[in-house]
Amino acid sequence: MAGLSVNVDHIATLRQARGVNYPDPVAAAVLAELAGADGIVVHLREDRRHIQDRDVHILKQTVQSKLILEMAATDEMLRIAMEVEPNLVTLVPEKRAELTTEGGLDVISHATHLAQAIDRLHDRNIPVSLFVDPDPAQIEQARHIQADVIEIHTGAFCDAIEAAEKDAAFSKIILAAKTAYQLNLGVNAGHGLCYHSIKRFKGLKEIDEFSIGHSIVSRAALVGMKRAVSDMLKLIRDL
Repeated sequence: MAGLSVNVDHIATLRQARGVNYPDPVAAAVLAELAGADGIVVHLREDRRHIQDRDVHILKQTVQSKLILEMAATDEMLRIAMEVEPNLVTLVPEKRAELTTEGGLDVISHATHLAQAIDRLHDRNIPVSLFVDPDPAQIEQARHIQADVIEIHTGAFCDAIEAAEKDAAFSKIILAAKTAYQLNLGVNAGHGLCYHSIKRFKGLKEIDEFSIGHSIVSRAALVGMKRAVSDMLKLIRDL
């Protein structure tokens, strides 16, 4: 059965919008775990638009399941990761102007740089995931440079409107998941997943874990964090 890691970035977005000290993503993480979340995800962006360094350090001391740190493969972020020692680092592409991560890493074009980042993290016994589009060639390269896990970028599927477009995007996810599984990579999936789109993954047993944030936080604003996480867990357990 696939697990659920809850991204609490947008709890921090609400906090930063007013420049106050609430709501606290650490408190949200505690509630998510109490509801049964298998992990907590935060993206420490270079511009610090939501999650702050303080959040990452306190979460490392607080999270009882596992802490997944999303970050760009920069010297600054690698230094922070090696200080914090999260349970998993997910390397992602990052652009200053984007609202949210727009696509997967180009592992083929940046193989040398990413391999060096992976080696540095492995030296501290930190497993590494690469956030990639559902492209077998990118996944094969991720395996070649010694990534431990890949996270399949599900945005194209979630954003598609026409049925044919959605079906085509999901077919790519299926192929990506099976490719990664055959290469003995851990297989996570995330970006844009919600309470409706998650149902499409029924029967795709190669996926180990889903990473979901915005949809859960949005529901939590109306029904509370524990209820929002519990509702998503019920759907995932039925897959």
